[in-house]
Amino acid sequence: MGNCQPTIFPYEEFDVVADIKAIRKACKGLGTDEKAIIEILANRSWTQRQDIKQAYYDKYDDDIALFKECYFQVHERDLEADIEGDTSGDVRNLLTALLQGNRDESYEVDEELAEQDATSLFEAGEGCFGTDESTFSYILASRNYLQLQATFKIYEQLSGTEILDAIDNETSGTLKKCYTALVRVAKNPQLYFARRLNDAMKGAGTDEDTLIRIIVCRSEFDLETIKEMYLEKYDVSLKDALRDECSGDFKRLLLAICH
Repeated sequence: MGNCQPTIFPYEEFDVVADIKAIRKACKGLGTDEKAIIEILANRSWTQRQDIKQAYYDKYDDDIALFKECYFQVHERDLEADIEGDTSGDVRNLLTALLQGNRDESYEVDEELAEQDATSLFEAGEGCFGTDESTFSYILASRNYLQLQATFKIYEQLSGTEILDAIDNETSGTLKKCYTALVRVAKNPQLYFARRLNDAMKGAGTDEDTLIRIIVCRSEFDLETIKEMYLEKYDVSLKDALRDECSGDFKRLLLAICH
């Protein structure tokens, strides 16, 4: 997906025992040394953080056991079961398909398949009365992103309509939001995440969950590229936006991860 750059790399002098002792020291006594915790966790790779979590649990399970129990109480319900119960129709079918994890993860592009899919999408939407949502869901949930990019290009040549405009015209409600998100991720995932970060910070209040999810999860993949996209689109750096919108240890942690 292009030259994507992370902001977090494996810490070269990683010492899991030293880290868990430092975190333990920062958590004990009167107050918590948040800066010390941030300094460690914001500069360790995902694998290293997992090693820290497991080692900390093994050595200090008196504290972690309660945390794990509380976390389980919040998330113990099966996600797929929740989707089955809380959604219906085409939205449920799409989300269930995405949860099955059947997307092609390769970087290969089959031009013939792209032409077939583009034709199928046209015939399922603009080219017929009504919309065959199952065709849209199957293609958007199963093809790799480069394959989808090729399909969208052929679709636009075939129909004369940009794929996002076609989705806007042919669908509505939650399903349209899902399709739009999938298309934007396929077209340019870093730009999509830049948009989501901006949406999380504009208007009244801040969507902290979205900020955490994107910045933490993308830090070892393409956060540096997302930062570039954010600056290009909104003419302000992501770090400056976070400084203006967030505060306290939450802000310091996000800024540390962004480097």
